[in-house]
Amino acid sequence: MSENLIAATYPGMRKDDLIVITGAGGFIGGSLTRYFHNQGFTRLRAVDKKPLAMWYQVFEDVENLILDLSQETNTVRATEGAVEVYNLAADMGGMGYIERYRVECMRSILINTHMLEASYKAGVKRYFFSSSACAYNIDLQQDPNVRALKESDAYPANAERGYGWEKLMSEIFCQEYHAERGLGTHIARFHNVYGPHGTWDGGREKAPAALCRKVIEAKDKGTPQIEIWGDGTRTRSFMYIDDCTYGIDMIMHCDKLTATPINLGTSELVTVNELVDIIEAIGGVKLQRMYKLDAPKGVGGRNSDNTFIKSTLHWEPSKPLREGLKTTYDWIEEQYFARKAGKHTVQD
Repeated sequence: MSENLIAATYPGMRKDDLIVITGAGGFIGGSLTRYFHNQGFTRLRAVDKKPLAMWYQVFEDVENLILDLSQETNTVRATEGAVEVYNLAADMGGMGYIERYRVECMRSILINTHMLEASYKAGVKRYFFSSSACAYNIDLQQDPNVRALKESDAYPANAERGYGWEKLMSEIFCQEYHAERGLGTHIARFHNVYGPHGTWDGGREKAPAALCRKVIEAKDKGTPQIEIWGDGTRTRSFMYIDDCTYGIDMIMHCDKLTATPINLGTSELVTVNELVDIIEAIGGVKLQRMYKLDAPKGVGGRNSDNTFIKSTLHWEPSKPLREGLKTTYDWIEEQYFARKAGKHTVQD
């Protein structure tokens, strides 16, 4: 079987097969719904616990359900008749959120546990779980000049407190549902996804969106300063949303990756200061940097080793950071000024 199959070309997959996407009111889930909608799939079920008015993207010809999937009965409803399930539902956000609300992040294990059981009982053929690079051993991520993390670096286990441990344990649930019950599970460890149609304000936003907003706000208010969490030397890689959705599709439809965690991220490592440099250049401004050293800042460095995904799929996320940030900046700027004009935005 070909290694580069997607849903549209997977043998036996039909355009009227029911695809369920949880967390569909959020950033990645909403973008994945759009992705399959654009691919011509006619039976999509989008599920999120937020009111529909708070969803980042809504499609009228999609079955949109408002359900709290930490409740077992709701997962039964969500998975009825599904051929494929993409579980992106989780209580999470940027570093400020996952460091302050560890209990809430860990409670997301209820979602995946109930969704796996419901999917198994519903006869779902393929199940996708969105894991995170936060599942990796934090001892390997203290130096900003960190080596790229390969899949085996999750063990011996020493994940990030709260959110990271929930992801690692949920991965194991997925692997055991395949080993013991034959459910075709697929697992991707996301590395810092960014792009338009995501959180850009309110405390749950991640660094690229937060910094774009801060630059836009500084320009608008004429205040030549920007607050940066930490000292700006910590390093990360950032993956554009379109690479993420396409990667999810390929991982889900690669039989070699059944019950096998795999990195989904870029290997373009930058410091936070370099990230600010790029965004300032996009905004055409240079700001005085104020470093908030007591703010949540996460591990010293984290990057994706893409050896495995390249050898398996002959592909890796490749959108240049500068290009993706320009699109993201423009969208956030539009949202910012829409809010200022009293119009409704996805953050209101």
